Amino acid sequence: MAVEPRPQGRAPLALRPVSIERAAAPYAEGSCLIAFGNTRVLCTASVEDGVPGWRKGRGEGWITAEYAMLPRATHTRTARERDKLGGRTQEIQRLIGRSVRAMLDDFKWGEYTVKVDCDVLQADGGTRTAAITGASVAVADAFAWMVRTGRVAASPVRRRVAAVSVGVIGGEVRCDLEYVEDVRADVDMNVVMSSEGRFVEVQGTGEHGTFRREEMGALLDAATRAIGELDAAQRRALDG
Repeated sequence: MAVEPRPQGRAPLALRPVSIERAAAPYAEGSCLIAFGNTRVLCTASVEDGVPGWRKGRGEGWITAEYAMLPRATHTRTARERDKLGGRTQEIQRLIGRSVRAMLDDFKWGEYTVKVDCDVLQADGGTRTAAITGASVAVADAFAWMVRTGRVAASPVRRRVAAVSVGVIGGEVRCDLEYVEDVRADVDMNVVMSSEGRFVEVQGTGEHGTFRREEMGALLDAATRAIGELDAAQRRALDG
């Protein structure tokens, strides 16, 4: 049976058009507006004096992340999570936090906290992967601001991180899934990697079936190639 073509006729391993607009939130120490096709996420990195109580007195900083989806980011309105965060939101913001902390080798930059906020303006699949990719740019700019203002002598950023979704639909490996693909994928995987080519996190699930070791290898190969392209887009944005 023939595999249904991708939206917009995209090749199986092709990314959607990617754009990264730095300084999209001018009051934040670091920020960018990132788009993976129709998915758009505003990422900001704010520098605050002090650290959480459990880190005080060490002379070390901290990075934490929050994630939210605006009510009309999707086709129907979603209520704001005011009193209690849903399980999905908690999972995603913890993933973003772990990912941006992987940009550093240590936290020895003094007692400052970098708070990353990723707000989904429009969702069409891959919101967490776009958020991680954009957050990396925002964090790099926030530390550059700390250097310019004399808060740190040198940026502690040692590498960038980027992420992409991959999946299997009708036996075909596809990269950077849109929503209509994500909801019917037999296998869905989110992959986070560093600019050094090392894996930060791999989240893979057989949503509507199981998958073979060979398919897992093909998914990771596709993700590695795509993240290389995302890393190049980050470099171009940061060099601009």
